[in-house]
Amino acid sequence: MSVGELKAWEILKTLTPDDVCKRAGVQYDPAIQGYTLHSMGRDFLLTLKDEQISGDELFLKRLGYFFRLSALYYLNSAIDIPPTERLIKPSDLKGGQLFFRGSHVLPLDGLATKFATNADNFRKKGHDLGAERAQFGDAALRLFPFPKIPVYLILWMQDEEFTARADLLFDSSSEMQAPLDILWSVAMMTVLAMMM
Repeated sequence: MSVGELKAWEILKTLTPDDVCKRAGVQYDPAIQGYTLHSMGRDFLLTLKDEQISGDELFLKRLGYFFRLSALYYLNSAIDIPPTERLIKPSDLKGGQLFFRGSHVLPLDGLATKFATNADNFRKKGHDLGAERAQFGDAALRLFPFPKIPVYLILWMQDEEFTARADLLFDSSSEMQAPLDILWSVAMMTVLAMMM
């Protein structure tokens, strides 16, 4: 477990469960001292006593680097506000150029290539991850990595003139829900989950 995760568990243990549930849109079971977090169409259990997260292995093992700290940070810092429904590019976030440098570049080209000619498979994969359809591009999804942080993926299909393209957008309220590094992890986790 990373130092960041250990610190996040310490903070979570000091918070009032009723407050965490209201802010983050999660449930708390006092019998097991654990929170149930709905993420990407799956339920995860975060138990305070043993500092463990249980649930879908894809997110806990293959995407664990992105999921674990992000989930803990989300429970600790989410605020009780609705989405604004105003969508912004990652580059429009304060410090958002992080999403376009070195190893931080989101693999949107790979996502576009994977679904370049098959919007139905794009939608089906999104459905498997609990997504709702959205009305943008040739196909679009509204995914919920965390209850108060919706992420939109938009696919523009390949045709005779243009190669396929994929875009990721955040609801503008996301900046109030998590800092940039956590939003980057959320975005990376979302794109990679769609590609697996």
